[in-house]
Amino acid sequence: MSYPRSIVPLLSAVVALLGVAPVLALACDAGLVFEDRNGNGVPDAGEPGVAGVGVSDGTRIVDTDADGRFRGLAGVTAFVIKPAGHAIARDGALPRYWQAQGGGGDCRFALRAQAPATALDVLVFADPQAGREAEVDYYARSVVAAAAREPAALGLVLGDVGNDVPALYPAINAATARLDVPWLHVPGNHDLDVDASDDGGSTASYRAVYGPETYAWEEPQASFLMLDNVIHRPGARPAYVGGLREDQFAFVEAYLARASTERLLVVGAHIPWFDTAAEGGPETVRSADRARLFALLARFPHVLLLTGHRHTQRHVRHGAAQGWHGAAPLHEYNVGAASGAFWSGAPDADGMPAATMADGTPNGFATLRVEADGAYRLAWRPGRLPADDPATTAAMALHAPRVLRQGAYPAWGVYANVYMGQPDTRVEYRIGDGDWRPMRRVERADPRLVLENVRDDLADGLRGRDRSPEADLSPHLWRGALATDLPVGEHRVEVRAFDPWQGEQRAWTVYRLAATPD
Repeated sequence: MSYPRSIVPLLSAVVALLGVAPVLALACDAGLVFEDRNGNGVPDAGEPGVAGVGVSDGTRIVDTDADGRFRGLAGVTAFVIKPAGHAIARDGALPRYWQAQGGGGDCRFALRAQAPATALDVLVFADPQAGREAEVDYYARSVVAAAAREPAALGLVLGDVGNDVPALYPAINAATARLDVPWLHVPGNHDLDVDASDDGGSTASYRAVYGPETYAWEEPQASFLMLDNVIHRPGARPAYVGGLREDQFAFVEAYLARASTERLLVVGAHIPWFDTAAEGGPETVRSADRARLFALLARFPHVLLLTGHRHTQRHVRHGAAQGWHGAAPLHEYNVGAASGAFWSGAPDADGMPAATMADGTPNGFATLRVEADGAYRLAWRPGRLPADDPATTAAMALHAPRVLRQGAYPAWGVYANVYMGQPDTRVEYRIGDGDWRPMRRVERADPRLVLENVRDDLADGLRGRDRSPEADLSPHLWRGALATDLPVGEHRVEVRAFDPWQGEQRAWTVYRLAATPD
């Protein structure tokens, strides 16, 4: 089913019926930020204003005075920069930190005191990208269900909330709301109104539900700068590019001038900041915008970039060649997709498509744990894992041939796809009780996905709605040669990877040596 893109009035009515309505248009050139002690959203007697809180219209930032009052905003939306130590009420998954503006008048933002915590646990979703009701169901039964088993106080969605169908936002939000934490969103290229005449107007459907596209949010352990870095280019090819507008830079500059350098600064966006264009092709992100942003970030000692969009995952360390001149390389984690390869692939017994990404990573989500000193730990969490398969764990998946001839030249190997692997990750294997030996990082297609491609090729009919993606080079694949000079019979192959955040991770599989036939 298809939907028209300009459906904001209809969408607003639908979300209202589902109990996640956006705040009605209010006048907001001035207003109040107050401590909502009884939780009713109204400033009652004895509920003081909160001083020193930043409120923004997306370009400028003004501070509340001693009585919690602010003034001097313009634009179409006003939002509060949630201060560390406070919480904001939610409509389901969506925090009430923004209000649409009218002409003149007053806005009120309600904060509640928040109990301190020693660490912050964050769920990170990229590209849920549900474009059909069935895909909302896949999202709920795999990613949301798996995330419910993780500790969390905050969630991030790094764009492509939907797949060009804004009418599904309420259903997606209802599924996300089961996790019962505030969720911060940014738009992706599949959240744009593609018939808009300019970039500023391309997120009207998105803004009607999620509010501002570029904003900030603060927790005691980390500050979050959330950026819409998808530039809509009507009539151009490609129709979008990564970058930021001047009004966005005005907000970023104003916020970073006041942001704490003691906390981790997390920058969330959709388009990766590393250029993924083929040599000689158009830029996927405007290098001038990237250099300008990186220059603003350089004074912060602890920065983490989180992006989505590619439906694969990798870690990138930016340096001078990318415009980064900080004291240490700038870490960007390009997060794998919640939808995997666009909810494609053969379904399992429960009707869930395989959704394996082109680099062999299973669909899922990331977790981020931030300590009080700005240190952080990342992990990848698959949406589903096969039962009783020691070769497929949350950290990696192994592939090895089932049988080799004893005494044959050892030309065949075991492969380990270590989902969070980086170029310097230490990965080792052993056969039986033998010594641990290093595996070699290779840039090849994951053989497990290659096999799935072959199964699709050889099938007489479609195995699912859409085939699994064509296997592409994986940046986190390791290989070790399998010995053939061992006794005939089955041999266990164990792999261990040393993850810098989660420690040693293991998986194992078996292969069999057969006697030379007569």
